[in-house]
Amino acid sequence: MTTGKRVPWVVGVSGASGTPYAAAVLRALLAAGESVDLVVSRASRLTLLDETGIAFRDAHWQGDLREWLARGADGKPDAFAVEGADGSAVRYWPAGDLAAGPSSGSYPVKGMLIVPASTACVAGVALGLSKDLLQRAASVTLKERRPLVVAVRETPLSGQTLRQLVALDEAGAVVLPASPGFYAGATHIQELVDFVAGRVLDAAGVPHTLYRRWKGQLGGGAAPETTPGVPDRAGDAPA
Repeated sequence: MTTGKRVPWVVGVSGASGTPYAAAVLRALLAAGESVDLVVSRASRLTLLDETGIAFRDAHWQGDLREWLARGADGKPDAFAVEGADGSAVRYWPAGDLAAGPSSGSYPVKGMLIVPASTACVAGVALGLSKDLLQRAASVTLKERRPLVVAVRETPLSGQTLRQLVALDEAGAVVLPASPGFYAGATHIQELVDFVAGRVLDAAGVPHTLYRRWKGQLGGGAAPETTPGVPDRAGDAPA
């Protein structure tokens, strides 16, 4: 939890399918008391519109963000009660604003999470293209030796993309494929999404209760267990 001077996590959302992953990460960061600087790429707006029906607009980003974060991975609206998405904890920067705070290494941030990361985004960051604020912020994160988590969500991966992911790993980034695990006993799509979101936060060192952790006991995933923040049944909102 941040106190005193605001030091946010930068969250970049690129155009790959997987906007529910981004929503789960954002909800968990806010629930942990973290501040967020949000960058939504132009391509990701099309994906968000396609996957949720929500048009993310610069002039109305607060209301659009609240609607997005309240939506469950199954598409049902008002599945989550969301606090802090009205600007009190979130600062939004348009992707075309290359003079934004996160474009400079002197701007204080804890690190950056790219969720989801498209192969185009991976290529841009690996090559240092900085064609928009998302890529520029990622390049700054690497040069400042801050944590960068890249949740790539494409399949299959070409040899070129694999080489670019290796380059990101060598530069200090955590390459985290958006691959849900099934040992946590998921029974709902939201739990699969939350598993990936939880692994992103694990890599960033942010505490959460998004998924059941491995306890060294076979068959544990089949046992009933209520996980805070995860719907107990399809369509149920968390307590």
